[in-house]
Amino acid sequence: MIRFEDVSVTYDGADEPTVRGVDFEVPEGELVLLAGPSGVGKSTVLGAVGGLVPHFTGGTLGGRVTVAGRDTRTHKPRELADVVGTVGQDPLSHFVTDTVEDELAYGMESLGLPPAVMRRRVEETLDLLGLAPLRGRPIATLSGGQQQRVAIGSVLTAHPSVLVLDEPTSALDPAAAEEVLAVLQRLVHDLGTTVLLAEHRLERVVQYADRIVLLPAPGAAPVLGSPAEVMAVSPVFPPVVELGRLAGWSPLPLTVRDARRRAAPLRERLAAHPRTPAAPVAPATALPAPRPSASRRLRRRAPDGPAPVPYAAEVRGLAVRRGRVPALRHVDLTVSPGETVALMGRNGAGKSTLLGALTGLVEPSAGSVRTGGLVPHRTAPRDLVRRVGLVPQEPRDLLYADTVAAECLAADRDADAEPGTCRALLSGLLPGVTDAIHPRDLSEGQRLTLALAVVLTARPPLLLLDEPTRGLDYGAKSRLVTLLRALAAEGHAIVLATHDVELAAELAHRVVLLAEGEVIADGPTTEVSVASPSFAPQVAKVLAPQRWLTVAQVRDALAREVLA
Repeated sequence: MIRFEDVSVTYDGADEPTVRGVDFEVPEGELVLLAGPSGVGKSTVLGAVGGLVPHFTGGTLGGRVTVAGRDTRTHKPRELADVVGTVGQDPLSHFVTDTVEDELAYGMESLGLPPAVMRRRVEETLDLLGLAPLRGRPIATLSGGQQQRVAIGSVLTAHPSVLVLDEPTSALDPAAAEEVLAVLQRLVHDLGTTVLLAEHRLERVVQYADRIVLLPAPGAAPVLGSPAEVMAVSPVFPPVVELGRLAGWSPLPLTVRDARRRAAPLRERLAAHPRTPAAPVAPATALPAPRPSASRRLRRRAPDGPAPVPYAAEVRGLAVRRGRVPALRHVDLTVSPGETVALMGRNGAGKSTLLGALTGLVEPSAGSVRTGGLVPHRTAPRDLVRRVGLVPQEPRDLLYADTVAAECLAADRDADAEPGTCRALLSGLLPGVTDAIHPRDLSEGQRLTLALAVVLTARPPLLLLDEPTRGLDYGAKSRLVTLLRALAAEGHAIVLATHDVELAAELAHRVVLLAEGEVIADGPTTEVSVASPSFAPQVAKVLAPQRWLTVAQVRDALAREVLA
């Protein structure tokens, strides 16, 4: 169905091809996963399937790409639209209408399908993706994850023979991601749809793949094989595979179920240790944060006792409405200097709204918000920027310059930082990005990293991150964790809204779980994560009932065993 024949792509102004020697075939009715580190050209390979490369992106395409027998060099994207459905990393770039239902119907209108067929397919897709309650909602009012599902749905209604998906679960909560992947699997198995997708969160996807195409490094020839074969040699791999490598299991497990079947001896070794590991411990400089009661009656009780603690962020009885929709209700939250808090919950639970309230972008309907002693929505941005920094889901909201170098120079100037500060941060997080490249030519993960470097240049006491690992491979995520841990150790407070359960396990001291705008759990990461099947990391599921969260914790314990 899809055939790459010695394909290379060289963009205008580039000295070397972004990808070269790409030669593989995707048969009809297979789900093939495109894997590899950030920046190796996965999005370029996907774009070549639908003709976006080179007809839209420019550059030179070498070799040949055919889809259902059509050469993408001679067929423009509109001439492939009846065969190929494409969903990119940024769902907002896909939308052409205002409401969910209209967006699902638009692609079919463009293909001239009869109204009766359109109506039936819209209803089917609303049910498949859990979008029925949102059918009349303006797209602009949806969360990032909800928008991602609408973007996928707008492609599915046309019933394409080939689906091309770039990071389809990056903005989805774990349950929603499983639903989307189950839909894709059903399309493959029941309808014979061919699916080619790229995804960095391999722990979500690898078990669904028939085969994996690995791009190991920029310009390197791809490696093609079964998931087990490729994971054995891949530079990127999910925690369950890393645990299997550490334990010496062969063949390597790809799922939690496979790992649990082999984990009994490992659990016995770990049980011999005098204590089970906890979540990351807040540094000694951090002030203890009282846990708000889950009882609404207690939350509304008048404060008493000792003098207030100087929190980096303090939210009391916060309520926010978006039109008629209550986005947050009766939220209490305190964050101390040096503490890292992960906000988790389903798409639309209110995580991004809470971050917006902490930065003054969202005005409370009731209750109070303070960051660094200031009321955010009543504070001038020039005064607030030194107290709190936000890295949003959409990095383009922060990036305006024509080059990476210009963005970094502007960040240094705005923060009164030493020249080169932003550039040094970026190089530490994302080696290999050149000064002259335009931010729009970076991958989604690279743009997010650039936005993070821009915000960190000012070293705000309170740092807010909205889905900071979208588009990041495991190596980039590890570098991000190292940097954020160092900032927390220096006394910076960090609040991150994330669906990445592995990130929360690695980094967070506390997890605050939101549902329908309310806090339903707030406690140490070990307690909250392990108690929730949806938000538990892979290692916790494999080694339960013992409370291990990460491979690093297990590795350290086994190393101590050897030393003993």
